[in-house]
Amino acid sequence: MRAAYNCLHEFISRLEWENELLRITHPVSPILEITEIADRFIKEDGKALLFENVEGYKAPVLINAYASSKRMSMALGVESLAEIAADIQRFINLTPPESLWDKLSLLTKLFEFTKFPPKIIKPKIPPCQEVVLTGDNIDLYKLPILQCWPKDGGRFITFPVVFTKNLENGRRNIGMYRLHVYDEKTTGMHWHIHKDGAANYHEYKAAGKRMPVAVAIGTDPAVTFASTAPLPPGIDELLLAGFIRKKNVELVKCKTIDIEVPATAEYVLEGYVDLEESRIEGPFGDHTGYYSEAAAYPVFHLSAITHRRNPVYFTTIVGKPPMEDCFMVHATSTIFLPLLKAQHPEVVDMDLPQEGTFHNCSIISIKKWYPYQARKLMNALWGLGQMSFSKMLLITDNDVDVHNHKLLVKHLLNTLDPKLDLLFTEWVLDVLDHSASQPLYGSKLGLDLTRSIPGECDSREQETIHAPPPNIEALTESVPDVTGAYIPFPDTKLKLLLLAINKSKPFQAKEAAETIWDNDSSVGIDIILVLDHGGDVHDLSYVAWKMFNNVNPNKDLTFYENGKILIDVTKKYKAEGYIRDWPEEIEMDHETIAKVDAYWKVLKKAPPGIK
Repeated sequence: MRAAYNCLHEFISRLEWENELLRITHPVSPILEITEIADRFIKEDGKALLFENVEGYKAPVLINAYASSKRMSMALGVESLAEIAADIQRFINLTPPESLWDKLSLLTKLFEFTKFPPKIIKPKIPPCQEVVLTGDNIDLYKLPILQCWPKDGGRFITFPVVFTKNLENGRRNIGMYRLHVYDEKTTGMHWHIHKDGAANYHEYKAAGKRMPVAVAIGTDPAVTFASTAPLPPGIDELLLAGFIRKKNVELVKCKTIDIEVPATAEYVLEGYVDLEESRIEGPFGDHTGYYSEAAAYPVFHLSAITHRRNPVYFTTIVGKPPMEDCFMVHATSTIFLPLLKAQHPEVVDMDLPQEGTFHNCSIISIKKWYPYQARKLMNALWGLGQMSFSKMLLITDNDVDVHNHKLLVKHLLNTLDPKLDLLFTEWVLDVLDHSASQPLYGSKLGLDLTRSIPGECDSREQETIHAPPPNIEALTESVPDVTGAYIPFPDTKLKLLLLAINKSKPFQAKEAAETIWDNDSSVGIDIILVLDHGGDVHDLSYVAWKMFNNVNPNKDLTFYENGKILIDVTKKYKAEGYIRDWPEEIEMDHETIAKVDAYWKVLKKAPPGIK
């Protein structure tokens, strides 16, 4: 039987039963301190955290609830995420799609046939409305809302399930869009232009009508997850939640607006978005590991706050991976893989590496049976829903494990022919991608690592060449400002040199690489990847994160006539054609780090709670 939690409290009880929850009674501040503690636990594969003594607040704070593979499966009520994917696959096998329309309507049919649509109930007092605050009693500052990072523009609600309706047909949409708290009664509404909530907003704006919005905080785990799912427009996310739970999501009508919300939510914010008003939202330490820039967004005005009698404030943080959202994205890619296969039968497996922060890299294995099939798939995926935001697509054969990243890189360095295997294009980018000179648009790169078959050009040397690696000191002795150098895979056909420099002027990466290649000691070095000083070139996860974030493929990859390749991963200057301000990396301030250091050992050894 699949577990279905009626509310967040039931999930918390399950976490505690499974020894996956740490109750912390030590006094902590929601300003930076909870972030620092939660980040440390995430990086050390730690437990979910329930802070029961948040300074100045009665409500406890739950964080890191999904921050492990085990807890993510627990949240969706299964032993393995593959169980949900198998349910979808069984339905697809029973009703194979015969046309493009059939493929696009698979999700609607699937979720409707499960017989678990959301249902509106009318209890006398639903849990989410045990306390109702309106008028002067509305005060967001009474919630223990976090300021996550030092240079954030303020406090942000980071796990909001945002409910809107389509103006024309009344269809419900739920999404997850962070809320920048401006004052007691208003927040920013950070929906990206490609999100359904933003589409609904533009309909209301065109009609000149005020847009009602409800925000649920602390719903049952299936609803929270469903709000992040990449569903096609028009499909109710609560159908997905019911499908996962094998149980209807019960809804109640809001007190001040005509929108229904989960009856067991911890908090509900009711109100409207003003169509003529916008304010600066941000900056915010985002899931890319960089601060997203401040920009004008619509303003959400509260008309009521309702909540349970003893609510738990459910939140998350994002930043340099790994973070809690990495496990949510892994769940998404696992669960929705059967649907990707239904639309593209050659697909075998998919991986979204955490270093790619979801939109920067997708790795897909295929069963190939005709020439240039990988390129066909690249173009198809760049036109498919959320996959259209993938900056880099890597396609390989079905016998290559897309989840083993180290072996995958070695495979790339042993098989890649830069003249044949790279596909560059320009298209839409995620709004958080800072590598391109302008927002939302830039270059993309597809890498075809599949074996050549008849009908394709092939100049690959399949055998691996074993040559002694060059001497690192001899390579870099003539290059100024080098702070690190490493050849991670000395036995591959293409030799990769990772180089860190203390960059102080434009085009310094190019100068460093060309200086090395002019050195007789550089024989055998085919690719030089140049990073800024500050990270460990031996940490391949760090290097990959930097590369996926900072590379604009058609500008930052330089190909030389002798076959050499420069990958410039450094911060770009305006003189290098970068017209925006380069964002800052997220780092915690020294004062908060020292404060947590003072009691960290005690915290780590804590049983159910500490004092």
